[in-house]
Amino acid sequence: MAVEVRKVTTNVEEIHHEGGPVAATPLLVGSAAVVIANPFSGRYVEELQPYMEELKPLGLEIAERLVKAMGGDKSRVSGFGKASIVGGAGELEHGALWHVPGGYAMRELLGDARAIVPSAKKVGPVGARIDVPITHINASYVRGHFNAVEVGVPGAPEADELVFILAMTSGARIHDRMGGLRVEDIKGEDGLR
Repeated sequence: MAVEVRKVTTNVEEIHHEGGPVAATPLLVGSAAVVIANPFSGRYVEELQPYMEELKPLGLEIAERLVKAMGGDKSRVSGFGKASIVGGAGELEHGALWHVPGGYAMRELLGDARAIVPSAKKVGPVGARIDVPITHINASYVRGHFNAVEVGVPGAPEADELVFILAMTSGARIHDRMGGLRVEDIKGEDGLR
């Protein structure tokens, strides 16, 4: 099955403060979304997984676009997440097609990323938005990286479309002060700590 792309959007927020002191280095929170035709819309298909293979090049392309939009230096990326919005003629499982192509693309591009890529998915109407969860790329328990970014694409998804989203950050929340595991204390053993 061919992957039919209708449009791609990227957005990068540069956060200098959240009401407290101005950060020496602004936090970058980026997202990239791609709108594609849903080849399974309007019908139940038992075997969906082969389409994941078709989506892998798209996952890598979107991950590369996002890194470029955030300045091009993949070593600056320390948080990530992914999400899907399924148009109304699809089913939630169609959004799960993004798990491998989106998640593994970011892990591959960013090098030795060990943490599981957090994910969200939903079925929604045109203009639907979703909160994309974000955690640290190597240790999911780094509390300062627990974050989310709201993403949507104007005019999408149509009923027979899918919106696949990747998100990345350049660091912890701008005024992180809730304790827990710190980046400098990551052991790197299991993707958690």
